[in-house]
Amino acid sequence: MDRDSKQIAGWILAGGASSRMGRPKALLEIGGVAVLVRTVRLVESVAGPATVIGNTRAYESLGLRVINDDLPGAGPLGGIATALRVSEASWNIIVACDLPYLTREWLEYLAKRALASTADAVVPMNTLGAEPLCAVYHKCGEPLIRTAIERGVRKVTDGLKSLRIETIEPADWKAFDSDGLLFKNMNSPQDYEQAKAKLEASAVRREK
Repeated sequence: MDRDSKQIAGWILAGGASSRMGRPKALLEIGGVAVLVRTVRLVESVAGPATVIGNTRAYESLGLRVINDDLPGAGPLGGIATALRVSEASWNIIVACDLPYLTREWLEYLAKRALASTADAVVPMNTLGAEPLCAVYHKCGEPLIRTAIERGVRKVTDGLKSLRIETIEPADWKAFDSDGLLFKNMNSPQDYEQAKAKLEASAVRREK
């Protein structure tokens, strides 16, 4: 595969059970728009038409392009493998659907780093470790990830151990995250209410 290709595709993982939330988190609304739709629009602003990996029936009413996970029992790692198998692009931005604080500026920087990289994946690092559900993956990593899944690996970071990883350290990404929330996801109703209040208030300030 041509590693100089400038192609980049966007993928959103929406296959989680949302057990702690108590309802499908992808369908929760912020500013009157479903979280999943917000995430798709954000990724599309950087990578062009995006695809959701999840339950096609659950999201068909949203008018999005959705495909089923090849390996629904493998968690997010299976979703990453599915995206890379299906993708026709060399590089692939892959994000979880429950990261409401992502910004276009950050994703543009992430994509730029990937397109200049010779690694198999470009992954941001947080103080507690890697953030593989907001990262960019080269299509060539798919066989290695799938092999890890076939061995029984389910933890995403363990599934990436065979890949050549370029990391983005906090010193680089914090310029895009003055509140320290960039990778904070929504696991609970409290997380959702916090994100909803903060982001809707921010939208109001921008309109003034």
